[in-house]
Amino acid sequence: MALSSPSFFSGLATPSNRNRHIHKFRCSTSVVTTNCCKQGEFQNVVTDYVSSNQFPVSRTDRQSAILHIQESSDLASALARHGDTLKVQDMNVILRYFGKLNRRRELYQVFEWMQQNQKINVASYSSYVKFMGKSLSCVDAVEMYRDIKDRSMKYNVSVCNAFLSSLIKNGKSESSLKLFTQMKRDGLVPDVFTYSTLLAGCAKVNGGYYKALELVQELMSNGLEMDSVTYGSLLSVCASHKECNEAAKYFQKMKDEGHSPNVYHYSSLLNAYSADRNYEKAEVLIEEMRSAGLVLNKVIYTTLLKVYVKGGLFEKSKELLKELEALGYAKDELPFCLLMDGLAKSGHLLEAKSVFDEMMEKQVKTDGYSYSIMISAFCRSGLLEDAKKLASEFEEKYDKYDIVILNAMLSAYCRAGKMENVMSMMKKMDDSAISPDWNTFNILIRYFCKEKLYLLAYRTMEDMHSKGHQPEEGLCSSLIYHLGKTGAHSEAFSVYNMLRYSKRTISNALHENILHILIAGRLLKDAYVVVKDNAGFISPPAIKKFSVNFMRSGNVNLINDVMNAMQSSGHKIDQELFDLAIARYIAKPEKKELLLWLLKWMPGKGYAIDSSTRNLILKNSHLFGHQLIAESLSKHLVMSKKAKLKKENAR
Repeated sequence: MALSSPSFFSGLATPSNRNRHIHKFRCSTSVVTTNCCKQGEFQNVVTDYVSSNQFPVSRTDRQSAILHIQESSDLASALARHGDTLKVQDMNVILRYFGKLNRRRELYQVFEWMQQNQKINVASYSSYVKFMGKSLSCVDAVEMYRDIKDRSMKYNVSVCNAFLSSLIKNGKSESSLKLFTQMKRDGLVPDVFTYSTLLAGCAKVNGGYYKALELVQELMSNGLEMDSVTYGSLLSVCASHKECNEAAKYFQKMKDEGHSPNVYHYSSLLNAYSADRNYEKAEVLIEEMRSAGLVLNKVIYTTLLKVYVKGGLFEKSKELLKELEALGYAKDELPFCLLMDGLAKSGHLLEAKSVFDEMMEKQVKTDGYSYSIMISAFCRSGLLEDAKKLASEFEEKYDKYDIVILNAMLSAYCRAGKMENVMSMMKKMDDSAISPDWNTFNILIRYFCKEKLYLLAYRTMEDMHSKGHQPEEGLCSSLIYHLGKTGAHSEAFSVYNMLRYSKRTISNALHENILHILIAGRLLKDAYVVVKDNAGFISPPAIKKFSVNFMRSGNVNLINDVMNAMQSSGHKIDQELFDLAIARYIAKPEKKELLLWLLKWMPGKGYAIDSSTRNLILKNSHLFGHQLIAESLSKHLVMSKKAKLKKENAR
């Protein structure tokens, strides 16, 4: 049967509207018959050919399909009905449409459909990651990137930049640097924008300034040149890490290379001067801006105010605040807060309160930051009733909270010992879906310790640790001590491990402190782990106390391990420990192999049993095998004679 036969086409599905212009199937080669393949396979060949040679959909029809999908109340059905008619660039238009409207559910749905139907390109990934913003978690972003199969797409610089930028915007700058290293190893060729993105993240990580210098060096080694954006990011890093002189140096270098500084560059350098409290250089910089014809905007004036406040120039700060008000740049609370905070921290509490009252009278828009500053200031000065009163006023006046104001109010109630209010604040955080931060946990743990609610403090620290926050060593040490005193030995060890496995360096004394707690709680296996890993930081008396307790009642299967660990750490094992260990083995004949191993190990390390222990072993040799015991004890006898001779010669 030839392909052109009417009976053949009668078995095919009726063409859809979008295929209505296809009337026949042409084959450029000879006539193919069904004898060449099975009927099902032949049908697939035809279907594939037809689908790949559809009549092009007009631009008007595609625009109509795009509009229908964008306006549809049933997105899944609309995609199923019209998606096949659209090109990748059309789908990207739809993706950006939902992204700009911040409709992330639809954004996700469209992107998922694009992936499933292989209608996706570089711009698709870049747009999706950009518009998802903070809704795309660090884990999801890294997983999505690793799942990209197309290498040319995966290592496209625009795609890589989008994922790196997403991580940085989500506060995961260190993760972005790790992913960047992996990307380069696998084939990424970074561009200037890549380095600008990573430099911006360096402003928010520990040691970020030195990481930034490494990136700049790498950028230049790759034959790239710094541009105004890269310099802006670098200046921001210098300001964040208080590298005032370096910021000034790079600012000048940027100008020398022909880049004209803009308001952002000047603002970053002003921030660096504020960290250095260098108001003289800040004022020179302002004059330079005016000479360059740049308009001093709200950001510049506010940053200059910060410089004056940090420099302790409160009269100048007040004058500048009035200028800000006259220019209409003080309609929100930030400028007032800068001055209030500086006054309060410099001991001028009454003046700070005066600025706060003035702000309230003028009905300046507030998000609660001004309240948090004054509540914290009252708490620091011991004026707990004033702090509590202001916290209550905020609760009555406003129906919105953020973590800063909640922490300030929580601190006020904790210092005043108002448990009911503390619980109320915690409930408000839950009701408002506000996640506690590092400061919240520290406030609560200190409060619970103060109230002698040590187990509650422990559970709070567990929660803190599970959320990825690293506790302070001082707080941990205090909690470990109190948990140990109240008999919560395993909880104390858990806190020790939280601190131990964090990135912080802990004091050597803590290892010995937890060892005593574990011995008191009979948690000898855990104590063994502490000794094995930190024997060099633990005193000989503490090691001796542990080893005696372990030989008497520790896990008998670990006795030899303990002996070996002590020997490896340089601690001399005395005869008492060997006596205790051997007595434990003799009481358990089924541990024959462990006893024989110990007897064999001792002479090799220069140890020998004494006569009383030898007699005890001989008395029970029938339990372990006379021949094996005799061979082991002969080596001990030789070692004893050598030790005795050495001792006599020493005399």
